[in-house]
Amino acid sequence: MMSESWKMWYEDSLSEVDDLFWASKLHFSISSLGFYNYPYLFGYLFSLGIYAQQPVYGSQFNQRYTDLLRDTGTMTAEDVVQHHLQKDLSQPQFWQDSLAIVEKSVAQFEQLVDDITNRK
Repeated sequence: MMSESWKMWYEDSLSEVDDLFWASKLHFSISSLGFYNYPYLFGYLFSLGIYAQQPVYGSQFNQRYTDLLRDTGTMTAEDVVQHHLQKDLSQPQFWQDSLAIVEKSVAQFEQLVDDITNRK
């Protein structure tokens, strides 16, 4: 799969592809080190949790989001979300809102797989 992806992406610009490249890069996944992938997972779910607030704030969301981004370098994640979106990151609801978006995406993917499988 890796070779085919590289060939599709890079076409003729590579003289050769490394079929085992993925195996040499441990940072793709280290399941035994729960903390290693934490920043990626936190960032992903954090961004979805922010996005999940869009329906709550409607037309005000873009400005709140811009203001939140401006403050990310001077405030903790907890403080910036509390200040701009009035959400408490220590409460499960923020993260449940994030996971609801993930669940919706998984359901859409599963439906696409079903659709493709049933066409064959």
